[in-house]
Amino acid sequence: MKTLTKEFIVKEDATAISIGSGGLEVLSTPSLIAWMENVSYTLCEPLTQAVETTVGIEIVMKHLSPTSVGKIVKIDAEITDRNENILSFSLSASVDGKVISTANHKRAIVNKELFFKKINE
Repeated sequence: MKTLTKEFIVKEDATAISIGSGGLEVLSTPSLIAWMENVSYTLCEPLTQAVETTVGIEIVMKHLSPTSVGKIVKIDAEITDRNENILSFSLSASVDGKVISTANHKRAIVNKELFFKKINE
């Protein structure tokens, strides 16, 4: 299946204290989830038509270790399954070769126009 790796630098705006998810100046779980979704989104972009995009519909994640500001987080994503318009991913995040997080994620391929039409109904 398709794979992709991207790297992110932990900056002040990605810390738990900065976004309000905790009281420490370490990488926040919500920021890590957003990065994982970003890699997954990027990985499936070539699989969509111009009128389509993907949206996250599920994530089950374990945040195993803290990460300080300035560190580089490497996120590996792999598409593990496709069932019609649902793509499944296996993800891992590592710092200096140590796994800090693992996740399973699902994204749905949606028609952009129909998606916004549902919002406005």
